[in-house]
Amino acid sequence: MTATSPLNRLSLAALGLHGADQLAMAALPLTAVLALGAGPGLVGMLLAAQAAAWLAFSLPAGLLVDRFARGRLLGGATVAAAAGAALAVPAAAAGGGGAVLLGVATFLAACGTVLFVLAAGSLVPVFAPRDGLAAANARLELARAVASLGAPPLAGLLASRGLPVVAYGLAIAAALLAFAATRGLPNRAAVPLAAGRPPIRAKLTEGARFVLSQPLLRGIFGCALAWNFAFFALLAVVVPFAIGPLGLDPARLGLAQAGYGAGMIAGAASAAWVQRRFGPNAVLVAGPGLSVATPLLLLAAPAGSLAAPFAALFLVGFGPMMWLICQTGIRQIVTPPAMLGRVGAVLQVAIYGVRPIGALAGGGLAAAQGPAAGIWLAGAGFAASVLVVLVSDLARLRRLPAGAAA
Repeated sequence: MTATSPLNRLSLAALGLHGADQLAMAALPLTAVLALGAGPGLVGMLLAAQAAAWLAFSLPAGLLVDRFARGRLLGGATVAAAAGAALAVPAAAAGGGGAVLLGVATFLAACGTVLFVLAAGSLVPVFAPRDGLAAANARLELARAVASLGAPPLAGLLASRGLPVVAYGLAIAAALLAFAATRGLPNRAAVPLAAGRPPIRAKLTEGARFVLSQPLLRGIFGCALAWNFAFFALLAVVVPFAIGPLGLDPARLGLAQAGYGAGMIAGAASAAWVQRRFGPNAVLVAGPGLSVATPLLLLAAPAGSLAAPFAALFLVGFGPMMWLICQTGIRQIVTPPAMLGRVGAVLQVAIYGVRPIGALAGGGLAAAQGPAAGIWLAGAGFAASVLVVLVSDLARLRRLPAGAAA
C-alpha cells in the first residue's frame, strides 16, 4: 500500500478530523468556565449541543451519504469542523455574551464529525477487500483512540496557562489537515444515483426496516442499545464513586481514567489479529463480555487503589473497541452499498438516543442509593448486552458473512 493510497489518505483524514473533534470537546467546558464564567448548568447545556448534533443530524447525514459523492462529503465535513472551531474563538472573546455563539459553534463542528463518520464508514468497503475490512476499520478507530487519549491533556495544559482558546486554533489546523487528506480521495467511490428519488421518509424507513429485519444487524442493534445505556450509567457515577468510596484525589483519578483511552488504543491495534485468530463470534461475545468485569473490579477495589480502576476502565475501552471494529465490518458486508449511510445513521440515532437515558438512570439511582448502586446498574446493562449477542445469530458467526447484493 503506497503512502498516497486511498485508505492511507482516509486514515490521515480520520486522525485530523477526530483530533479536531476531541480538541474542541476538551476545550469546550474549559472555555465555558474560564472565558465565559459559566456554571455547571450552562456547561451542561453546551455539552448537550454536541449530543444534539448526533441525534438531529445523523439521519439527514445518512441520506446525504447515500445520495452524493462520498469523497466530496468528507471534504465538506472537515470544512464544517474547521468552521465550528473558528466560530468558537470570537464566542470565547465575547465573554458571558458568547454562550449562544459557542453552542452554535459546538453544534456545527459536531455535525461535521457526524457526516465524516458516516461517509468514511461507507467508503472503507470500496478501498479494502472483504477480508481486510477489520484491519481497515481498525486504522480509523485507532486514529479516534489516539485523538481521544491525547487531546484532553493538551487542552488542560493550555487552560492551565490561561490559553484554553488556543485549543480551538489547534482544532482548526487539525481539521484543515483532514481536508487536505480528503482532496486525494477518488469520487468514483460514490454510489450512483437511481433514476428516481423516493420520498425522504420512505428512504429512512427502508434503512430502519433493513436494520431490524437483517438478523446480524438486529443483534448488533440490540447489543449496542444495552451496552451504551450501561456505559453512560457508568460514566454518570464513576467519578463520584472514585472520589467517594475509593478515596482517589483528582490527580490519581485522572491517571485511572487514562485506562479507558489506553484500552481503546490496545483494542484497535489488536482487533484484526484477534478476529482472524478466534473468529468474529468470539470477538462479538468477548467485546461486551469484558465490560462485565469493569463494575466488578470497581466494586472490589480497595480504598486508594489506582490499579483496579485503571484496569476496569481499560477493559471497558479494550473489549468494546474490538467489538465495534468487528461489527462495523459485518455491517459493511451485509448492507447493500446504496444503504450504508442510512443503516449507519439509524444505528447512530438509536445509540445516541439511549445514552442520555442511561446517564439519567445511573445518576438518579446513585443519588438515591449511593454510587455503588449506579455501578451495579451499569453491570446489569453490560450483562444484558452480552445476553443479546448470545441469543442472536452473532454468537454463531464463525466466519464473515456473505456479502449483500449491490
